[in-house]
Amino acid sequence: MTDPWVALAAGTERGRWLSQLRRAHEAFATDGRVDRPVRPVVGESWRRSARARVSPDGTAPVELGAEDLGPYRDEHALAPVMPLIRELVGAYATDGEHLLAVCDAHGRLLWVEGHPEARRAASRMNFVEGARWAESVAGTNAPGTALAVDRPVQVVAAEHYRRPVQRWTCAAAPLHDPRSGRVLGAVDITGGDRLAHPHSLAFVQAVARAAEAQLALLTPAPARQTVQLTALGRDEALLVTDGRRIRLSRRHSEILVTLARHPDGLGGDELLVELYEDESVTPVTLRAELSRLRRLLGPELLLSRPYRLSARVDADFDTVARRLGSGAVASALGVYAGPLLPGSQSPSVVRLRRRIDEQMRAALIARGDAGLLADWVQSRWGEDDLPVWRALAAATPVDRRPALLARVRGLETEQGRQR
Repeated sequence: MTDPWVALAAGTERGRWLSQLRRAHEAFATDGRVDRPVRPVVGESWRRSARARVSPDGTAPVELGAEDLGPYRDEHALAPVMPLIRELVGAYATDGEHLLAVCDAHGRLLWVEGHPEARRAASRMNFVEGARWAESVAGTNAPGTALAVDRPVQVVAAEHYRRPVQRWTCAAAPLHDPRSGRVLGAVDITGGDRLAHPHSLAFVQAVARAAEAQLALLTPAPARQTVQLTALGRDEALLVTDGRRIRLSRRHSEILVTLARHPDGLGGDELLVELYEDESVTPVTLRAELSRLRRLLGPELLLSRPYRLSARVDADFDTVARRLGSGAVASALGVYAGPLLPGSQSPSVVRLRRRIDEQMRAALIARGDAGLLADWVQSRWGEDDLPVWRALAAATPVDRRPALLARVRGLETEQGRQR
């Protein structure tokens, strides 16, 4: 097989391959063994599904009811390109008795359209608008796995982790923000055996690229006097200004984050206190760092007396704070890529990092959405977050709680020893 993302290689004897695949799925469900002919991408997805405690016989949960779905998708970043996606896929889906689906970055289906009979059949496995098909809650499937690995993927028959889905074939590709590269969601084609062909994967990938190109045309270029600062989940912040992408050093990242939080500027002594926990650091050291940063950015952007930025800063951590303030918890979590400059010990950064994390955690717990809580604890920064694990256990159906409660007890014991 030349392309590991395509299910069937040319010349494969389909009937025999499907039988082997069903046996391999049962072997995995029984003892966790991945046998041939399971592709590596599918085997890895099965393992992730098992670690997430996905039941092979369950159904996807519906997380967005009718009242929430409409307003949420109307404001979603993918809404403006839905007319193009429908134009490219709509007739193909209807004529071929397939479905077109578009989900958000959390795997929640926002649009499910296509042949009426296919929609009725798909509804029996909760492949409906508002349902969450993220791999962590619905197992291996094309839109969920495409989001998990951030690339186009095809899933056929018993490659699906859940048995009720194994009569279907699907192909999906992730959709990205053209400016930031952030995953916005995925476009998917779901249907019967006729989709088990390399062309379906190539087609959905082409649709995704066309949608991204349309988004780039519809997204206004940033104003000249605005710079973008990305500092969540990374120790070296990324600054975008006048078409330049500048990867900042750790110290320069701390300076930019601090100045972004003080648009009116800071005096040298004030900035020194904000940046350095070591009181022995001298003003000369700070001036040297600022001089190097000014050479990197240009004197027109970094001003002095007081030290300040001449342009408005569009920072990802400010975006998270704004969305949390408006109650858009899912949207805030979609932007949150991890703690702010996680390796920094700069006093101003530490305070801001703690504040953002506490606000994010409190909002998730207050919302009580099992899917959002699961996203947090399955991240590298949330895997040991005891309060969120407790909230997830409380928000999860009783039949799925034992494993979660065991994790809670384990964390309680582990963290109790550390005190």
